[in-house]
Amino acid sequence: MAETIAIASDHAAFDMKAALAEWLRAEGHEVLDLGPDSTASVDYPDYGYRLAEAIAAGEAARGIALCGSGIGISIAVNRHPAARCALVNEVLSARLCREHNDANIIALGARLIGLEQAKACVSAFLSTGFAGDRHQRRVDKLSHPRFHKEHA
Repeated sequence: MAETIAIASDHAAFDMKAALAEWLRAEGHEVLDLGPDSTASVDYPDYGYRLAEAIAAGEAARGIALCGSGIGISIAVNRHPAARCALVNEVLSARLCREHNDANIIALGARLIGLEQAKACVSAFLSTGFAGDRHQRRVDKLSHPRFHKEHA
């Protein structure tokens, strides 16, 4: 099912971001490219925050965050309470972050995985649904820390 996908990176992942955006469009998705527009040095938190805000505002159904390792930008994205970003490097994690954690954003490390592996991860992420059931109460606790403390 085609949907709007937001994508953002830092300079280290600019080339992978551009290639994934092109591939997503070819797959029939709308792509909201949140930058950067070149390989000039930028700060990944700025783009991670921008991506999280776009997801929270409903501008895109899901997001893809990229930086050299995927670590920094995933930390930045997860600062937003509406974001559930999982750093993935292989297909099983990409599938499970959707199925069990209802992740709405994945992070990928452009210096750690190749483009074909990134495409496989994104494909699994986009094609997997949330299992709900017992996982729902756990996901609820991710967004509502007070609920977690009261019901632990």
